[in-house]
Amino acid sequence: MTYDLYIGDRTFSSWSLRGWLMMEKFNLPYRTHLVGLYGGTMAAEMAYLAPVRLVPAMKRPDGTVVGESLAMAETLAEENPGAGMWPADSAARATARMLCAEMVGGFSALRGECAMQLQHVNVGYVPSEAVLRDIARVETLWAHARTFKTEGPWLFGAYSLADAFYAPVCARIVGYDLPVSDASRAYCETTLQDPAFKAWRTEGLKVIYDPFPYDMGVPTAEWPVA
Repeated sequence: MTYDLYIGDRTFSSWSLRGWLMMEKFNLPYRTHLVGLYGGTMAAEMAYLAPVRLVPAMKRPDGTVVGESLAMAETLAEENPGAGMWPADSAARATARMLCAEMVGGFSALRGECAMQLQHVNVGYVPSEAVLRDIARVETLWAHARTFKTEGPWLFGAYSLADAFYAPVCARIVGYDLPVSDASRAYCETTLQDPAFKAWRTEGLKVIYDPFPYDMGVPTAEWPVA
């Protein structure tokens, strides 16, 4: 059973990163197909995936097309029960689902004002009050997740879909040098150091963008993890 995964530009597509981590981190068999987000070809490249119109999207081996990250997550977890995609404990599992659902529907200021970019750190960026409120809410959810934690560095101990969903948030916190607690910063560093995340970023850096799509008009520093 091999899935076909359709993603956008790795350096910028936060939702694509989530979809890819669902496959990569849980050792699911898949083929990756890149859809251009910045070349004006996206609609044509996704036309045969209708009614899905955004990345990430996946095609099941039977030809069924599934879009929307949360639907993809639940489908993959259902079809691969031995992969451990959700926490084993029922209370932790319910909480992880809640965190993922809020990620899908919330944090509009953080997503809108701090587009994910994996190239550098914006130095001196001043977040709006709305972004700070979103970050505070993220930290509240992360702290709540840790109350269920077993051994391991991730939100619920072992890596779960919740970590895949919040990986782009970690990238935003680091990429815009947003103020967070030491515990949240450590979790972000764990995410950025993860071999899968590093492999995704390395592949994305092979593409050169001129001009850079998300120039914030502030000085930049090197990304902290090579």
